[in-house]
Amino acid sequence: MRKASRFCLALLLSYLCYTFPLRAQNTNGSIDLTARVSPTSARPEPVRQVTFYVLTKSYADILKDVETEEAPPSRDKFIDDLKLSPELKDWLRAHDATDLTSPNLDQLVSPDDILHVPEFLQAYQRNNSGGVTPGLPRPRYTDADKTANPERYQKQKDEYFAALKKFIQAHSESVSGMELQLEGVNPQHKWAQITTEHQKKVMQMGPEIAQTKYLAGQADTDLDGHASVFNLPAGVYWVSTLNLDVGAGDTRVRWDVPVSIQGGRTTRIELTNLNATRARRATP
Repeated sequence: MRKASRFCLALLLSYLCYTFPLRAQNTNGSIDLTARVSPTSARPEPVRQVTFYVLTKSYADILKDVETEEAPPSRDKFIDDLKLSPELKDWLRAHDATDLTSPNLDQLVSPDDILHVPEFLQAYQRNNSGGVTPGLPRPRYTDADKTANPERYQKQKDEYFAALKKFIQAHSESVSGMELQLEGVNPQHKWAQITTEHQKKVMQMGPEIAQTKYLAGQADTDLDGHASVFNLPAGVYWVSTLNLDVGAGDTRVRWDVPVSIQGGRTTRIELTNLNATRARRATP
């Protein structure tokens, strides 16, 4: 009798040890994905041997978090450090513009801006020099009078500025082209370099943080563009290629697609151009 009891107990324990893991596994789900990219005017092509990551957070949101934590460069500090006149620095702070060689500059500067900002005045004068602009007022004051006869200097300067302002107001076309004379003081190149370096840093940190903090699983596609990820607890995930561009012909895309996982079930997902994001031509 005791032997029979021990046998039954051992059998029960074996059953429990076998069934509990199965039940635990059944509470998890899986993803069965197929990825294809369609070039322009061509048939879809399978995405072969590409790693897809299953994340617990959208990769786009992860990048936003990184950008928040890695504070972008301060535009005001950048302007403060420029070797420009105080007047031009004030103008840059007051305008959402950094490229002084933009063809639209003539729509941003006013006659008062041209007279007040030394760099603008010099650019306007050079752009209209050589007799190309008939009727353009010419200054009569000289630098020598600034110390030898300051009253006459100031009077003639005020007269010139008043006449020049009226001329600019009457001949707005004379402002067009002055941006070509501002290349030497244009801060756009430096600002673009700073912002590009910051974006590079964010793009480099994004995949690392995604894989260390939010990775639930990953899989490589086969030659048919098919992959599976198993043993995922029920919940919402994102299937992502991180910052990898996937291409076929003239088309390059990235995926960051939400998917809901239910326990004990396989969720199938088709990744195509329709649920992808067009990738940039050049990844920073």
